[in-house]
Amino acid sequence: MDSLKKLAALGLLAGLSSLQLLVWAGMQSPQLPEQASVPKTLFSQSAIRILDSEFQDPGISYLLYDARTQVLLSSRWEDAAQPIALGSLVKPFTALAYGEAHAFAYPTHVCKGEASGCWQIHPHGEVDIVSAIAVSCNSYFRALAANLKGEQMLGTASAFGLDAPNPELAGDSLMGLGDQWRVSPLHMARAYLELYRRRDQPGVRELLLGMAQSARRGTGGAIGRALQPTEALVKTGTAPCTHIHPAPADGFVVALVPANQPEILLMIRVHGVAGATAAITAGRMLKRMQE
Repeated sequence: MDSLKKLAALGLLAGLSSLQLLVWAGMQSPQLPEQASVPKTLFSQSAIRILDSEFQDPGISYLLYDARTQVLLSSRWEDAAQPIALGSLVKPFTALAYGEAHAFAYPTHVCKGEASGCWQIHPHGEVDIVSAIAVSCNSYFRALAANLKGEQMLGTASAFGLDAPNPELAGDSLMGLGDQWRVSPLHMARAYLELYRRRDQPGVRELLLGMAQSARRGTGGAIGRALQPTEALVKTGTAPCTHIHPAPADGFVVALVPANQPEILLMIRVHGVAGATAAITAGRMLKRMQE
C-alpha cells in the first residue's frame, strides 16, 4: 500500500486543485500545537476530506500521523494534550518496564477468564507476551504488574515521552485498569511511533508481534479484516469515559499501517464502546484511506 499516492489521487479525483484544498483545510478546526508550523500536504488535505466528510460522528475522536516523519497530519480530538485514562494502550509500556527488571524474559501465564480477573468471561488459556498483547489479556497483565511500582515505570515513561504515573501507584493501575494513570493522547500516539522506531531493541519485537497478531485475530481483528491483504500493527484499549455526558467506557485504538513499514498512525477514541468495537470504526477509516 502506498497511502500517500492513493490519498493524493483521491484529492485530485475530487475535482479540487491543491490550492483549493489548502484553503479549505485552513478553514477547519483550530490546530494543535504540533500542527501549527507544519504546512498542509496534499496527503493531509485528502485525509482531512475523507475523515471530516465521512466520519462526522461527534463520538469519534482521532489523531492521524505520518509514521515516517512523526508529523501530526490531521486531528479532531478536543483537548488532545490533556492526560486521560487510556486503558490497555499502556500495556506495551508496562511490559517494557517489567522487562527492564527481568532481562526481557517475559513470563507465560494461564488465564482462567473472569475467574482470574480477565475482561473475557472464558479463559484465554496459556498465554505469552505476544498473545497477551494480541487479546489484551487482563489476567496476564495483572500477574505481570503485580509487583510493579509506579517508580519503576518512570524510566520507560520518560524514554517514550509518556506522562509518568504517580510513583506510589502499583499493580492494576499500571496496566490500564481504572483512571489513576493518565496520559495525553498526543503523547501516547507518539509513544507508539517511538515503539516502532525501537523495534530492534530488547523486548520490543515481541510487543510488535503481538500487535500484528491483534490485527489478524485479536482485539484489533476488525482492522485486519478491513485492510486485507494489507497488514497492520494494532493495540486496543477500554477506559472510563471522560466526555461531558459520560458513558460507561470509551474505546481506544492505535493502528500503524502497513505493518512491515508503517506510513501512517491512526489513533481513535469512540464514545461508549469497548476497544474491540472501536476497532471496527478504525478499520473503516483506514479502509477509506487505503482506497
